Amino acid sequence: MFLIIIIVLLFLSSIKQIDEYERGVKFTTGKFSKIMEPGWRLVIPIIQSYKKVDIRTKAVDVPEQEAITRDNVSVKINAVIYYKVFDASKSILAVENFRYAVSQLAQTTMRNAVGAVSLDELLGEREKISEEICNLIDKATDPWGIKVENVELKDISLPEEMKRVLAKAAEAEREKLAVITKAEGEVEASKNLAMAAEIMATTPGALHLRTLSTLNDVSSDQSNTIIFAIPLEVLRAFENNDMTKIIKK
Repeated sequence: MFLIIIIVLLFLSSIKQIDEYERGVKFTTGKFSKIMEPGWRLVIPIIQSYKKVDIRTKAVDVPEQEAITRDNVSVKINAVIYYKVFDASKSILAVENFRYAVSQLAQTTMRNAVGAVSLDELLGEREKISEEICNLIDKATDPWGIKVENVELKDISLPEEMKRVLAKAAEAEREKLAVITKAEGEVEASKNLAMAAEIMATTPGALHLRTLSTLNDVSSDQSNTIIFAIPLEVLRAFENNDMTKIIKK
């Protein structure tokens, strides 16, 4: 009876549960034998052993790293890496601790990627650099049975003196754009004035109508004093008139 109880207990202890999001790596006498799928699986004590591997996507925060850009600017950068195990056996057999290995590889790759670009490229092409880091890590972790799905650069910290330099550069850029816009406006205005002058010079009566319109606008305010200059065209209009003759007499 006692022997039967021992056998039952050994049998029950050999039943192992593998959850749906896990895979089991079974070893028989120390050698890899098979991948255990989800469900209740039998693992013979002493002879066999197993290790569970979580195959869900993991989000790992890469600690803040100090790196130097291609143009010798020191920055601090951190990121989040998303990866999952696609081959449970490789993640156990090919690397000692794949979680630690992925984290260390991500830190090294991130520093190297930052060192290959300038500060302007790092700030302006963050998505492109993240994609390059992701591809490099994914290629390196493929023999470990790990698929790197995405890498997101979270924050890029600059030294205080560099922040001040960038602020001054941005202000100078805004001032330059303002001057360019003003100059373009003046050029456009001068073109319009030249066109208006040409129309007035070639269209009979256009100058008179403009003068009358200006007088009407100015006379609306009684406090204004008007000094009226008669254009030569007006005087010439009287040259062949009888009234000119009367004035000359």
